[in-house]
Amino acid sequence: MTYKTATTETPNILVDKFGRQVTYVRLSVTDRCDFRCVYCMAEEMTFLPRADILSLEELEQIAKAFVSLGVHKIRLTGGEPLVRHNISSLVKNIGQLDGLRELTLTTNGSQLKKYAGHLLESGVKRINVSLDSLNEARFKKITRTGNLQQVLTGIDSAIDAGLTNIKLNTVILKGRNEDEILDLVDFARSKQIDISFIEEMPLGLIDEHNRALSFCSSDEVKAVIEERYSLTAVDDDTGGPSKYHRMANSPSRVGFISPHSHNFCHLCNRVRVTVDGLLLLCLGNEHSVDLKAIIRQHPGDLDALRNAIIESMEIKPEKHHFDLDGEPQIVRFMNMTGG
Repeated sequence: MTYKTATTETPNILVDKFGRQVTYVRLSVTDRCDFRCVYCMAEEMTFLPRADILSLEELEQIAKAFVSLGVHKIRLTGGEPLVRHNISSLVKNIGQLDGLRELTLTTNGSQLKKYAGHLLESGVKRINVSLDSLNEARFKKITRTGNLQQVLTGIDSAIDAGLTNIKLNTVILKGRNEDEILDLVDFARSKQIDISFIEEMPLGLIDEHNRALSFCSSDEVKAVIEERYSLTAVDDDTGGPSKYHRMANSPSRVGFISPHSHNFCHLCNRVRVTVDGLLLLCLGNEHSVDLKAIIRQHPGDLDALRNAIIESMEIKPEKHHFDLDGEPQIVRFMNMTGG
């Protein structure tokens, strides 16, 4: 695809009306996944038809527009990004964009044995691997379709390939896996990789469990870890919302992402793009702009895309309003939102 040259009159950074600069985009490349995690989607999902999703060329054009506006970190998400057909070419092309400092990816790990080496060669500097249990039967129940050994092999493949910034993402649910907190920390320590514990996001209508009853706060998880390891807060900044802690005698860090208990909206530097082209200005609100419509009305016109993104900063909300006890404000599932 050939792009028109952007004009010099448009700003080259994105700043919202609260003075926050957007430097980080989470770009969903598919709503499909080979798992059906209980907190992410319904067991029986209807996925988007192919005509409704962005092509690889359109995804690349969006990435190019954001980077030209000062975004220096892009995370590829899904669904499961590595099940997207021809994902290798997209990763390579985005990884070569001038001005992009960091290309990262969130994955369930099922395809890492196949793709780990390519990700490294294409410039991926950091991967997050979702892992909520080390018990095979429990892992199967949480993911519904996942194979634990396949994921563990994928993690080893990523380490062996030379990916040095690997982090586990873990959602702790009471009555489900809270007894594995220390086991998961020990696993991360044994692999010399990081781990972040994420409070469950109330996105999408689910009937598999009661979110208010299953919610486990970051403070509760931290207290369990400190029964065995002393945690020292550090100022390490990876461009995302994790607040990191160090442990003695280990390079592994423990992070906490706490959208409920320790709201971090005032520091928000992120936006999301769904695979059907909606620019979501907030994880917990429906403020959005349809970038797919702009791309298809003005194919190859980077200026039109840039201008729409710049104008979207006016509707980026100050914060989200998650409520565990009521009906979710956001009816789209996490696989639609983008990791």
